[in-house]
Amino acid sequence: MVGVVVKTLPEFPVKKGEPAYKLWLFEPGQKVEMPLVFNLRQLAETRRPALLPGHRLCAGCAAPIVVKLASFAFRGPTIVVTATGCLEVSTTIFPYTSWAVPWIHNAFENAAATASGIVAAVEAMKKTGRLPYEHVDVVVFAGDGGTFDIGFQALSGAAERGHDFLYILYDNEAYMNTGIQRSGGTPKYAWTTTSPVGSVLPGKMENKKPIAEIMVAHRIPYVATATPAHWMDFMKKVRKGIEVKGPAFIHALSSCDRGWRHDTALTLEVTRRAVDTCYFPLWEWTPETGYLLTDRSLAIARNPKLKQPIEKYLELQGRFRHLLKPENKHLVKELQELVDAAWEELLRKASNAPR
Repeated sequence: MVGVVVKTLPEFPVKKGEPAYKLWLFEPGQKVEMPLVFNLRQLAETRRPALLPGHRLCAGCAAPIVVKLASFAFRGPTIVVTATGCLEVSTTIFPYTSWAVPWIHNAFENAAATASGIVAAVEAMKKTGRLPYEHVDVVVFAGDGGTFDIGFQALSGAAERGHDFLYILYDNEAYMNTGIQRSGGTPKYAWTTTSPVGSVLPGKMENKKPIAEIMVAHRIPYVATATPAHWMDFMKKVRKGIEVKGPAFIHALSSCDRGWRHDTALTLEVTRRAVDTCYFPLWEWTPETGYLLTDRSLAIARNPKLKQPIEKYLELQGRFRHLLKPENKHLVKELQELVDAAWEELLRKASNAPR
């Protein structure tokens, strides 16, 4: 690409015969906010994702779907920060990159700190008249290891300081990049290489951290949950997270067919069932509105018959196959009770839940 200038976004529509993937370039001084588009034909004709082909992510991985959907909701010039993890190592194998936008990689533990520094630099350039754009957004993509565990100190600090960026957690519920080790985001009784299933233990014995609610406790301007299966809901939340002034956090469930042990064709179905069983409800929170149910979870709240038993979610995944044995029925019952209790608590907190 040395010496080659490629002009693309925000030129609309995508011209017939042009490549579907190009770098994102914005002319200095250009004031443009890309509209949010939900019509699939129009989306295909007017958008190019920020993630280019040629990455090494596994077939069936949900992470690139999460990134592409998020990038369809970007409003203009954007800088992406990525913590060490599957997404980083698979999209930027030196000397190549699959990113069509300015991108920076940092250590496992400091994505939010890096984003904080970029935000501060952007604000300083704006104050001194050196920023040739009306706004430059900063978006972080990090996995559960870099969010629940190793990177939480940086995230919590950035949230307390109020830096203006969107943090998207793509949660595949284990350290998949390094060999499927359990994390603070791994659910109870799941198999991983460090929480094996056998005659002594039935997988991980600890509960999954309620990371989105932990971020709500920071009282930041916007927190939400999302899945790639509910794509319009996700895109709306990404745009909201970008537009608010201050830190925003989106917890996106991102299935891993290698670690979850499901067929590559079932990626979206698995995340869809996570919502249908209320294992992973869809909601958003702001200090002004409190909790609000969204999309499918709001439909389930209005019509409880739509709620599916937890077995519907477990049965697609090899990491839970031991739970479906007759001798482990009591463990499934326990998980169902945990899910039901969390769902009932959410219904009590959500102001738009039926009373």
